Order: sequence, then C-alpha cells, then structure tokens
Amino acid sequence: MANTKSARKATRVIARRTEVNKNRRALLRSSVRKVEEAIASGDRAKALAAFKTAEPVIMRAAQRGVVHKSSASRKVSRLSKRIAKLGK
Repeated sequence: MANTKSARKATRVIARRTEVNKNRRALLRSSVRKVEEAIASGDRAKALAAFKTAEPVIMRAAQRGVVHKSSASRKVSRLSKRIAKLGK
C-alpha cells in the first residue's frame, strides 16, 4: 500500500489512465476486427472502407502510447497487404 500522499495520488492517476487506455485498446481491437471480417468476407470495397476508418484509430493508439509505434505500423501494413490481395 502507498505510504506517502504523492504515492496515493499516483495510484489514483494510474487507475484513471488504465481505464482510458483500456477503452482505447478496445476501440483499436474492434476496428481491426471489422477490417479482418471484411477481408474474410471477400468484399474489397467493404474492407477498404473499414480500413480507412481503422488506420487512424491504430496510429492514434500508437501516438497515445497504447501500442508501440512499430506494432501499429506493422498492423496497418499487414492489413493493407491483405486488402491488396483481394483485388487480384
């Protein structure tokens, strides 16, 4: 248990930030899932539309520190590659 006043405050702040980050991570995962579902259905137009909304969400999560920048870039790259394969 935290002993000092500042340590008690820090635990409160961490708890608030954890909730915010959980929401951001959930938004990230759901947007990626929508793209993956569209890819699985084989509908390129639907996949592109979902990707267009998911890409900023992914990069914003990286910017805010929810995921690492490299992880976000890799996720975007792999999704775009899979969408490109649908066009062939």
